[in-house]
Amino acid sequence: MPAKSKAQQKAAGAALSVKRGETRKSELKGASKQMVESMSEKELEDIAETKRKNLPKKKSS
Repeated sequence: MPAKSKAQQKAAGAALSVKRGETRKSELKGASKQMVESMSEKELEDIAETKRKNLPKKKSS
């Protein structure tokens, strides 16, 4: 599942960093904190590796 916005891609990257033990969970904020608990490392990789070129900054409703 690719990211739908740059913000989502960035949050997934931060959550993936925690899953891999590179960052402490206490350093996370907002959506990335929830992503760590609710998503697998593979799911986070899929979102984090999305190319950012044509993504909007935030997902429009």
